[in-house]
Amino acid sequence: MMVREHIYFSGEVQGVGFRFRASMIANELGLTGWCRNLYDGRVECELQGEQSVINRFIVRMRNEGWIDITNVEMHEMPVDSREKGFNITY
Repeated sequence: MMVREHIYFSGEVQGVGFRFRASMIANELGLTGWCRNLYDGRVECELQGEQSVINRFIVRMRNEGWIDITNVEMHEMPVDSREKGFNITY
């Protein structure tokens, strides 16, 4: 079943290639959504796909070099059936 998660990543997540790697992994896994840096040092993402695939995305991001995720806050959202890809927003 398709779900959409609004996710905040905390820790050493800015200035380490987080968004670029998030885009690569999301595209590889077939997830849609977006990712952006926040002024408070966190990274905000919305990911859409199967819950198990979103969970796999998070595990892969935790295992990426230079990135040190200390907290993940997730909230389920309504699915956006029009969304077709994954974007890095600025």
